[in-house]
Amino acid sequence: MIPPVASYPLFRGDGVIEFVDKQVPEAGPGQLLVQCKANALCASDLGGFRRGSDVTMGHEITGIVVQAGDGTTTPVGTPGVVFLMDFCGECRSCRLGLTNQCLQKRADYGFNRDGGYGPYTLINENVFFPIDADIPFDEATMLLDIMGTGGHALSRGQLVHPDAGSLLVNGAGPIGLGILAMAKLRFGLDFPVVITDLVPYRLELAEEMGGMPINVATSSLAAGLAHHGVETIDLAVDATGKTVARRAALDALAKRGVLVCVGHGEGLDLTVSPDLIATERAILGSEYFCYNELAANLDLLRQQRGYLGQIITHRYPVAELGAAFAQFIAGATGKVIAVQ
Repeated sequence: MIPPVASYPLFRGDGVIEFVDKQVPEAGPGQLLVQCKANALCASDLGGFRRGSDVTMGHEITGIVVQAGDGTTTPVGTPGVVFLMDFCGECRSCRLGLTNQCLQKRADYGFNRDGGYGPYTLINENVFFPIDADIPFDEATMLLDIMGTGGHALSRGQLVHPDAGSLLVNGAGPIGLGILAMAKLRFGLDFPVVITDLVPYRLELAEEMGGMPINVATSSLAAGLAHHGVETIDLAVDATGKTVARRAALDALAKRGVLVCVGHGEGLDLTVSPDLIATERAILGSEYFCYNELAANLDLLRQQRGYLGQIITHRYPVAELGAAFAQFIAGATGKVIAVQ
């Protein structure tokens, strides 16, 4: 039974989260009403957490379809995840399957439409991806920013350097850990992955997952690479968004090396001739992932739940969302999940 009114968390700014009663929407033509079951915290939420938001946030959504509008084909009761970007399906990008680059994007759920920290979210059916009923909702969130964003970043780098033999990951937060995990699963457990951070907790977790950690609070990147016996870096992925980290990664790249920027934030200073032309290095951006990548990642999640599950370190009920963010901001976490 869907209630007419439910309690939704709203970010008021300065870390204040207020639960307010809101009318539960009804699914119209082409729409699904999803009862949210779990939503992973993300650094992208911190803007709303600090400055406030007019909508209920949360963009790593898993849940169950409880109402289906006219013209939909998804049965009520279907579990699944929600793709962040409401892509049009008709533009040049969408016709190529590049739904993360939709030219007529209609919404970003959790940013300008109500998202997954609330009890219900109303979505267009095209962004819903069904999952197996035996996969826990908290673990299913990994299909999104962890596996999706991480795997897509690696694919971007492989476009330029398909024979890459080593990887540097800047930042051992959830996205960085996802990149590490996807690299190990894609390239093999022996594939060398160096990963940097300032937080010992995250570096210890990265090491448990097979990464070679460098604490850049106590060591330079060059010294850390030498310590691990890594002479060349073919592929670097920056999940920090920090200029100094990007510059250090670029300096560490071998000839034909690729730097993929995933973390939003600051810039990058470079000199074209030595940094790019003479060495034939490349710098790419990587934004989220494409809807059509979800199917392969679901197969991978089925096979590797134990390994990937290490990334989730904390779970909080939505009623304790403020405490969840406090834990996340303190830094000593992997992925933090808010569960309904």
